[in-house]
Amino acid sequence: MSDLKQYVEKRKARDPEFAENYETGYLEFEIGVLLRQAREEAGLTQEEVAQKLNTKRSAISRIENHAEDVRLSTLGKYARVLGKKLYFSVG
Repeated sequence: MSDLKQYVEKRKARDPEFAENYETGYLEFEIGVLLRQAREEAGLTQEEVAQKLNTKRSAISRIENHAEDVRLSTLGKYARVLGKKLYFSVG
């Protein structure tokens, strides 16, 4: 089981509201987690990413923790800072 799936299962078990709203909020949650994981794999702190994006650490925290309101252009910039490419799929 992936780290993400383990986290989701643990969070659903301890947080009834999260479990109830899981399906509708899953995509936003997953984006934030994937961004955080990619940042950590790149060996960067939130502060370092913020400096590279000319913003504040709190903005990076918001992106990683509340990704439901992130602009596509911001996601692209975030990915480039990490040396990644952003891909989307509509299915």
